Amino acid sequence: MLLIGDDWAEDHHDVEVQDESGRKLAAANLPEGVAGIAKLHELVARHGGEDLDPGEVVVGIETDRGSWVQALIASGYQVFAINPRQVNRFKERYGSSGAKSDKGDAHALADMVRIDRDQLRPVAGDSEQGQAVKVVARAHQTLIWERTRTFQRLRTTLREYFPAALNAYTDLTLTSTDAMELLIKAPTPATAAKLTRTQITAVLTRHRRHNREAKAATVQSALRERQLGLPEPVTAAYAAAATAHARLIIALNEQIAVMEEQVKTHFLAHPDAEIYLSMPGIGEIVGARVLAEFGDDTTRYASAKARKNYAGTSPITRASGKSHTVQARYVRNNRLADALQTQAFSALRASPGARKYYDKQRAREAGYNPALRQLGNRLVGILHGCLKTRTHYDEATAWSHHAHPHPA
Repeated sequence: MLLIGDDWAEDHHDVEVQDESGRKLAAANLPEGVAGIAKLHELVARHGGEDLDPGEVVVGIETDRGSWVQALIASGYQVFAINPRQVNRFKERYGSSGAKSDKGDAHALADMVRIDRDQLRPVAGDSEQGQAVKVVARAHQTLIWERTRTFQRLRTTLREYFPAALNAYTDLTLTSTDAMELLIKAPTPATAAKLTRTQITAVLTRHRRHNREAKAATVQSALRERQLGLPEPVTAAYAAAATAHARLIIALNEQIAVMEEQVKTHFLAHPDAEIYLSMPGIGEIVGARVLAEFGDDTTRYASAKARKNYAGTSPITRASGKSHTVQARYVRNNRLADALQTQAFSALRASPGARKYYDKQRAREAGYNPALRQLGNRLVGILHGCLKTRTHYDEATAWSHHAHPHPA
């Protein structure tokens, strides 16, 4: 067996090859891409011999995605994706100075897969369709997060020179394209006060707004309220900054819509989509995100508990001496946690069983978030059962163990 630590960077990989006793056989700096993978295979052949089975090559690396990782998996190697924080803690065995080097990280990764691989999680063997869903679902969510960050910058800018705009466009949703177009058309208090109702209505009509006459009147009235002003050159500078942010939000809105269609297309083409969509509180976008983060490797989660632990919905116990506490997991996949919380919230209306289960937790004096997290944990377990048995969600079956009277 060969153990390989792979410390990757943007354009190269530092690797260390060990045998089962921990003896260092080789260390190399390999380029990214085909040439680097070929040189890695040469190292394996040189030190493992012709009879070495690819499954006896174990690789530790601090990522679970990308063409390099896929090439390692395709070669038949065992690949373990290791959290960088785990690597840092492991390196404390060597010393407490906090020193760091690429070669040192490669050595630690090789040691980890040699000593602790029973405690590590191998990279999931997701299908091509599953990987495609993950790529588009993450890209879509990242664009939404980027729009939120851009809007926060715009909001800060408007508060400093044109707070009336924030009030005027609230009913339109402040990140909407029509609100941004109106801001670009009139980016200063003076120009905004001159906007006519006809001009505002024309923008709202182009974006198919309902009740546009009433909305236009509300916008015009808010823009004409008196407010404290700034010197003209300062206002012009702020307006230029606000316009730049508004144009960026419009571009993000366009690409978010494009990616949303891609998410739906890839998700609906996946064989597990119908099972996910049968779950309460899950639509196409949330379903795609949950599938993307869980993956579709049927061997990845040995039990419902393992899936819950990965999701971060199950609690952790801290016991030491007389101290014994049960706490929420905060080190988790935040993308998955966000999707599961959205599902749990939506399930309160979609599923009577979910609502009763949530109310039961609240009756036990659990707070809003803890109760919602416990509901999410229960829904993850139900999803695991549906995927394992290849059956759709059934309301009566899912909550049969909780069919008790509603708490008073």
